[in-house]
Amino acid sequence: MARNARYDRQIALDKAMNLFWERGYAGASMKQIEQALDMRPGSIYATFGSKDGLFSEALAAYAQRSGLELREHLAGSPSVMDGLQEHLRCIARQASPGGESPSRACMVVKTLLEASNTNTAIANQANSILSAIEQALTELLEQAKRQGELAPGTHCARLARLLQAQIIGLRSFAQREISSEQVAELAEDMAAMLDHYRARH
Repeated sequence: MARNARYDRQIALDKAMNLFWERGYAGASMKQIEQALDMRPGSIYATFGSKDGLFSEALAAYAQRSGLELREHLAGSPSVMDGLQEHLRCIARQASPGGESPSRACMVVKTLLEASNTNTAIANQANSILSAIEQALTELLEQAKRQGELAPGTHCARLARLLQAQIIGLRSFAQREISSEQVAELAEDMAAMLDHYRARH
């Protein structure tokens, strides 16, 4: 039974993540949450404590999912740099009009913009996630540098910040009324930018 309870909780959390990703924290009413999760208010509060608690877990789940996608792209690529470039292309596919994501924008960035002046705890969580992503990208680039993929003079922390800004920009750009082809072209241009940092053999 415990296994079923954990499974049901994860399903509810995934549904909450999709709802919040699409509508934001303030834009998702308790009624909409009840309908999306197919749970009564008492069950939601008993399971997650509060709307804030549910949102916090949903945001963490989104970050975990994004990290898993990056690891999958790295595992399926011959090198770190190739994996990062494929990650950009995958983001473009997800963020394109008609893609499978509830929203084309990054949930963490949407949260930061929404909560900065209204919910300090949630804004701090979003900031922490972005910092962790930047650190993870830095470590990946340092690994690539050690393996001879990057030019010796590459400043990995600076490149990680640039890459994160490009990813945020790609997701935000896809919010516009543009074609999937234009989003894909932008991702290719960003991937080509990374080639300039590769070591010359």
